[in-house]
Amino acid sequence: MTAFARSQQLLNSAYYQGQFSWELRSVNQRYLEINFRMNDSLRHLEIPIRDKLKQHFSRGKIDVSLSIATQSAQALIINRQLLGSLNQAIGEIQQHLPEATHVNPLELLQWPGILQENSDREQQEQLDQILLEALDETIAELKAHRAREGEALKSMILQRCDLIEQQLLALQPLMPEIQQSQADKLRQRLLHLQAQVDEHRLHQEVALLAQKTDVAEELDRLQVQVNEIRHVLESGQPIGRRLDFLMQELNREANTLGSKSVDVRTSQASVELKVLIEQMREQVQNIE
Repeated sequence: MTAFARSQQLLNSAYYQGQFSWELRSVNQRYLEINFRMNDSLRHLEIPIRDKLKQHFSRGKIDVSLSIATQSAQALIINRQLLGSLNQAIGEIQQHLPEATHVNPLELLQWPGILQENSDREQQEQLDQILLEALDETIAELKAHRAREGEALKSMILQRCDLIEQQLLALQPLMPEIQQSQADKLRQRLLHLQAQVDEHRLHQEVALLAQKTDVAEELDRLQVQVNEIRHVLESGQPIGRRLDFLMQELNREANTLGSKSVDVRTSQASVELKVLIEQMREQVQNIE
């Protein structure tokens, strides 16, 4: 589901001074997909971040952003291997271009990777712990945002369930009338053809026609599935895939209702049901 959460905190420890911020963005996705945007020096946190998110979410595309600006009490060291390579390259340039000016050492220090922090494991673990604890707070905020959207979706789905039930309740008392009307039409057709009516054979044909056009089973199954949707929505568990399945079952019953229809009223009801089911199905894709 679509949601956004951001938290910003100050760093004030024995080793680090500064601030950092987490941002979590969630958009609709049938499965869980996690993308990261953070400095290479923090890439080792990807696995624990994934583990934390998987504990709380099973659906959605989640973008994770971590920005950090710190002043560290750690000593700075020079990457001698990189400096040697740079020095060799500078020497070759000066051989071919004697007029080239000498390199300013301060400019060399600005070369990416020349200066490195002499980090210690304990210091890094402390920083990681601070960051991951703050992530827990951001995840809680994201879950709260998604929960609010979930309540809105739940209300919409329950409303569509009520409308489906109205269609079912309107159809059920009409079925005897529709079947009797079909029997009368069959009898009138035979009389119009001036065919001799064999009452026994006519009853057989009427029974066969009633069997082919009987949608009581479809109406019952539609009602059962609507009841199951209500039950699932109240379960408090991840329900997206379960609702996916129920939408498929509802749509199949609505299609069968339409294919058996011999009356404009049942045909219209089938169309209305499929519209309501499709409206729910589109929103179910957003539900975890």
